[in-house]
Amino acid sequence: MSRIDRRSLTRALLAVAIASSWAHAADAPQEDKSQSAAGQTKKPAAKKEEAKTLEEITVTSRQRSERLQDVPIAVTAFGPAEIREAGISRPADFIALTPNVSFNQAQNVGTSFITIRGLTQVRNEEAPVAVVIDGIPQVNTNQFNQELYDVEQIEVLKGPQGALYGNNSVGGAINIVTTPPPSEAGGYVQAGAGNGGLKRTQASYGGPLDKDGHIRYIVSGFWSEFGGLLQNHYLHVPVDNLRSSGVRLRVIDDINDWITADVRVSSAYDNGGALNHVFQPLYGVYDASNAKLPLTANNHGKDKREMNQVAAKFDFRFEPGTLTSTTSWDRLREYFAGDQFPYSPRTSLNPLPGYEGLDGVQTQFLYVHALSQELRFTSRADERFRWIAGVYGQAVDRYISSGIEQDLGLGMVPLYRHPKPNDPRGATLSFIADNNKNRTYSAFGQVAYDILPELEAALAMRYDDARRRQINLSTPQYDPNAGEERSARFKAWEPKVSLTWKPDPRYTAYLTYGKGFNSGGFNQSGVAKAAASAGLIGVSDLYKPEYARTWEAGVKSRPFNWLEVNGDVFYTNLSNQHYFVFVGAVGAQVIAPIDAEILRGYELEAKAALTSHLSLFGAYGYTQSNIRKFTLNPADVGNQAPYAPRYTGNIGFEYRHPINAALDGLVRVDYRRVAEQYWDPENSTARQPLNLIDARIMLDAHDGTWSLSFWGRNLKNQKYLSDWVVGGFAHPAEPRTFGADLRWNFF
Repeated sequence: MSRIDRRSLTRALLAVAIASSWAHAADAPQEDKSQSAAGQTKKPAAKKEEAKTLEEITVTSRQRSERLQDVPIAVTAFGPAEIREAGISRPADFIALTPNVSFNQAQNVGTSFITIRGLTQVRNEEAPVAVVIDGIPQVNTNQFNQELYDVEQIEVLKGPQGALYGNNSVGGAINIVTTPPPSEAGGYVQAGAGNGGLKRTQASYGGPLDKDGHIRYIVSGFWSEFGGLLQNHYLHVPVDNLRSSGVRLRVIDDINDWITADVRVSSAYDNGGALNHVFQPLYGVYDASNAKLPLTANNHGKDKREMNQVAAKFDFRFEPGTLTSTTSWDRLREYFAGDQFPYSPRTSLNPLPGYEGLDGVQTQFLYVHALSQELRFTSRADERFRWIAGVYGQAVDRYISSGIEQDLGLGMVPLYRHPKPNDPRGATLSFIADNNKNRTYSAFGQVAYDILPELEAALAMRYDDARRRQINLSTPQYDPNAGEERSARFKAWEPKVSLTWKPDPRYTAYLTYGKGFNSGGFNQSGVAKAAASAGLIGVSDLYKPEYARTWEAGVKSRPFNWLEVNGDVFYTNLSNQHYFVFVGAVGAQVIAPIDAEILRGYELEAKAALTSHLSLFGAYGYTQSNIRKFTLNPADVGNQAPYAPRYTGNIGFEYRHPINAALDGLVRVDYRRVAEQYWDPENSTARQPLNLIDARIMLDAHDGTWSLSFWGRNLKNQKYLSDWVVGGFAHPAEPRTFGADLRWNFF
């Protein structure tokens, strides 16, 4: 079944390009035959409807502005028109339209798992992609899943990007560009509502602050409230509720002809439910496709997240090029708590038989404070020889604590930095905490040379020095290793080489080789010795760095201004992929790297503006993953990598047509299919393929003053799991959602 669907998706995508080419063959410029050889005038043929020009996108994937079609990287980019028309408001929205990239949301707003070409994020670890907003890298994966408001462009780069983006970009990078301050005063207000008690608003306003327009600003904000759709059958309330708000101020000052300052201040807050798991074995089930079991925990989970950032970028323009300085300060706080395993209606006073000592409350608190600084010099783009050189430094202090407390039916006791062993509402039974001081120092550069006008060779290189220090802040009452200090240092060279051939502006072919690096880290002290005594080999107190070495070849084509077809093939040799596992024999949660994997596949993307009214688009990504070595469990060799669906595909259309002299109408439909997915190297159970349909109807005023949108996601209301953990811990995904938004623009 999956093979048939995969072939159907690929053929449908190819048909977008082929059919559109046939449809427009007659529209190519023809000789004017309105006059006969004898000079007689003939009646002109009926004029054919002209195609619309596809949106041209300029990206900064290689730290300088270039046409998307010229960059020797597999990039899926979304410009302002597509962001608006596709209703992209959170990371899951654009990931759904990106081939070979998938996204799983679980447990709390800050916990999500992104997988790109088979490389995946796991619990307690960094994502395999670097996320950069307005040139400033995010410092923690708990920042990624947030509201995308007033965003102008999104770029998803696939393949190792460590040479220019550094540590943790082993699988790729995501660039997000917010709307810059406008040169003329203006803005918008948007309000919407939907099922599940959804209410939301957005607003933005900006313009010049001086009469010459040298200083410009934009202030944007949002507020949303969602009551929830996942019902707890014991508490009789929805438990996936979420209230979010945020504000961002951005100011650009053209200080003089050669200095520009760009300062951004942002803050965001989330308050919602958490830990909505079902323990399947309670129902005699062990199936990653079963999303129909009821939520029955007796505690309504709680999650609070606060994010703050101040960032400044200065551009100093000289005759040879531009010196750029970027500085950022980040603070992240997140606390969540909820029912403990086995997520039943029972309490610590009356646990389920066989689960004595459980059915309590679990908590976690995360605090991150970070400073980063980059200096980069970029030479002029109009030279045959172009180069970039820079240095980067980052200091991250991360405190994290996890606790278990009694559930006496008196509510959940907040645990942050200190246990509460004598609290009458629920004594602390377990408490582990550590402070991590992570320092990263890097030097990087890139040179590009036009061997011929149509042939470019480029070499990029980065040296990363990642220093890790951990202090165990638990108390001896809960951890015999309390007070222990550990340190480690991980160093790596990350090269990237590319050869790009552009026979004319419509076509680009490229070949690249790149290496990515994700630093290692610490498991719980003493876990290696305990595991070895239980006969488990492959668990260590200090786990190794992750490396990806990727070859990629691709072709980008835009033969007409209404047709774009891009494709690539890749081969990745992956070492020490970080994988989270619960080792029951020693009762420990650890990172146990998968020693060796091979990842190979391809991507195909196509867009066609068939007429001025109708556009077709689609994408397909295929990844074949194969575990070659896994010391912890050699029996897994030959299996598919965890969290890595064999393929992802989407296809859709947009139809825009005038309704009357003052109003345009637009209909957009997206169909998406995700292959079956395993969650563990054992391939013990798979989530069956997903078939999801989203749709959007828009009414736009011709003068641009207002628009009205009606939208729906997962219209078939497919029930599936967004997360599944070995042992049978299942987290249901969001069901069908729908709503409407009204936007008013003012100038």
